[in-house]
Amino acid sequence: MGKLAFILCFILSVYPADKYENRRHIHVVRRGRKKSHKGDTVAKIWIEENGEKNIEIAWSLLSSEEEKMVVKAINDYWKELNERIDDVFKGKKVQIIKIK
Repeated sequence: MGKLAFILCFILSVYPADKYENRRHIHVVRRGRKKSHKGDTVAKIWIEENGEKNIEIAWSLLSSEEEKMVVKAINDYWKELNERIDDVFKGKKVQIIKIK
């Protein structure tokens, strides 16, 4: 798992195998979990379509307020998150963004 950012009690992450999917997306995982597989993931958010910014929730267990907060953070840090996703897909070490 490539951790991209921390936002309050969530980790925004991507998996190396995600590079083979049609649309770029981010997994939202609750912090404090020892495992970070799908069972701990609380949302999947598409962040682009055909290379263009297009943020939409694929599925979510988040409250509407949590969704708004996470989507706003993704929108505000979209460029930086994409750069880090590229690095994860290239196997590079990623510096995690701390979003307040």
